[in-house]
Amino acid sequence: MTSLNPKTPTREQILAASSAWVAVALNVVPGLGTGYLYQRRWRAYWITAVANGAWLGAGALFSQGNTIEMDPKTQLIGLLGLSILGIVTAIEAGQTVKKVRQAGSQA
Repeated sequence: MTSLNPKTPTREQILAASSAWVAVALNVVPGLGTGYLYQRRWRAYWITAVANGAWLGAGALFSQGNTIEMDPKTQLIGLLGLSILGIVTAIEAGQTVKKVRQAGSQA
């Protein structure tokens, strides 16, 4: 997709100019897909936000509203799921930057 305004960078230019390690760190640490915001990848961000919300909603549903005495095993499963989501999105964000940079150097 080309830009109508020659001064406006394309999606690929934005991704190639973004720092891979910043995108990875922002996806791992908060685990909310904020690295996608840094890369201006809105679809990936919203998919991650919905997945986070679904995971938290499932945790609330399975805990049956008993937040006072939550089972440590349930808490561990919730933390593990959010951590896995953060790691997967971080790897994907880093790989996307790498792929765009390689495609740009071949062109």
